[in-house]
Amino acid sequence: MILQKTSAEDIIAMGAADLAGRLRSGELSAVEVVDAHIARIRKINDTLNVVVHRRFQEAHMEAVAADEARAAGRPLGPLHGVPMTVKEQFMVGGTPSALGFRWRREHRASRTGPLVSALRDAGAIILGKTNLSQGMSFIESDNPLYGLTRNPWDAARTPGGSSGGEAAIIVAGGSPLGLGSDLGGSIRIPAHFCGIAGLKPTNGRLTMADAPEDVPLPPGEMFQPGPMARDVADLHLAMSVLGPASAGAVDASADALPYPAKLPTVQGLRVAIQLDESFVRSSPAVRRALREAAADLAAAGAQIVELDPPPLADAVRLFFRVMTADGAAWLRAGFHGEAPDRRAALMLLAAGLPNAARPLVAGALRLAGQRHMAFAITAARKSGGASLETVYADLAAYRVAYARALDTARVDLVLSPAVAVPALRHGASLYLSIANVAAYTLLHNVVGSPAGVVPVTTVMRGEESDRPASPDLVERAALETERGSAGLPVGVQIAARPWREDLVLAAMSAIEHEVRARLALPLPRYMTDVSGRAS
Repeated sequence: MILQKTSAEDIIAMGAADLAGRLRSGELSAVEVVDAHIARIRKINDTLNVVVHRRFQEAHMEAVAADEARAAGRPLGPLHGVPMTVKEQFMVGGTPSALGFRWRREHRASRTGPLVSALRDAGAIILGKTNLSQGMSFIESDNPLYGLTRNPWDAARTPGGSSGGEAAIIVAGGSPLGLGSDLGGSIRIPAHFCGIAGLKPTNGRLTMADAPEDVPLPPGEMFQPGPMARDVADLHLAMSVLGPASAGAVDASADALPYPAKLPTVQGLRVAIQLDESFVRSSPAVRRALREAAADLAAAGAQIVELDPPPLADAVRLFFRVMTADGAAWLRAGFHGEAPDRRAALMLLAAGLPNAARPLVAGALRLAGQRHMAFAITAARKSGGASLETVYADLAAYRVAYARALDTARVDLVLSPAVAVPALRHGASLYLSIANVAAYTLLHNVVGSPAGVVPVTTVMRGEESDRPASPDLVERAALETERGSAGLPVGVQIAARPWREDLVLAAMSAIEHEVRARLALPLPRYMTDVSGRAS
């Protein structure tokens, strides 16, 4: 009997866990798997501009060594021979972590960070590093150094940010697994825009020591690395490597529970839907995705219950109070005098406005019909001394109030939109941001919960928008985003209490199973045509 050779197309359609099993058994060689993904990246990268630093030669040689290790009978790690990519920010020895800044174009990391080291020790092979926003400061992946990354579903739209390069290369078949990071939704927003799965772990679960030391990190300990993949099982596999690698790290929480070896079921779990239409109205497809995901979880044995959480707007206000307490000096310092992108510049301008001027500016904006901008101006303000203590006291109080709401309703999981709209057109993040349409992702950085996004559906023709006309620039940008959005992916967000990433992934897995069973997405594995059409 002659066994048919596995095609490159079949290889790049496989998830990380599937590949790992076939590599361990010898059904596939690391060389053929790595080379298939390298070929895919070469084919699509000129169109998408996703992989901004390549390790192709090194990856091929590492694949040769992986095959030799298997042939010699040496112990194999859980990611043996599995190719993957990482966000450009993460330190990999000898590669740049420029964060999209021209002034850092010559940067080369002198070492590899602990998370990337753990992945490589587990057998993963790093193919390259992917694009991000300048300074990781807005929800597109665009910067003066590397340029603009395009969404494989529609080249006129962004894959999101700041981990948008990771999402784009994964859905396009260039990588089965990625490592991103998330301050206010930077993993989950791209996952929603690109139709993949992504997880932000509990605040303090994973170390941030893979970030370059010479670029200031944001305050508030809300920043978390996390995995991205097409399959939820691959997120669990990655967390089984990343979680232990962070145990005992200086910046990891001592309260962290060990990451479990197996995922539970959702049978008997209580799931609440959080939808705050008074803050920003969600698109019809987003609301439909929530209903379908809730039905999927109920079909898997979960119970859908009511929840009365504290206002979503209060979480947004607190996030920006923390981020701008020093006038966003931490963010400004990262630019090192370099001119910021206009989207970053607008945030820096708002953060640097004198507090005394804010009521006047906000009042003028309200009179002009710009309620969302007025809200942002009042939310972002400098704080110091006793005022700063009040900010952190208010943050702690909000976390207590949110936890109390979960306790009262005996909620295990919270189901919500990821982003109120589908993937943005390039440049739309000047108005659409975590301050408005992506407030649902920001919420779980504020309360510290683990949260993930899983794809559910695509926008149907005729349901693009029911948003009324408005003079508000945010609402107008949202309406323009919804127009022509038919066919774009839509995800939902699942969150749990701290340290229960296993519940988040269990719920995501249950939804994923039902979505794939009913063929709700046109590309259950990967996108073969990067011109904007799925196959």
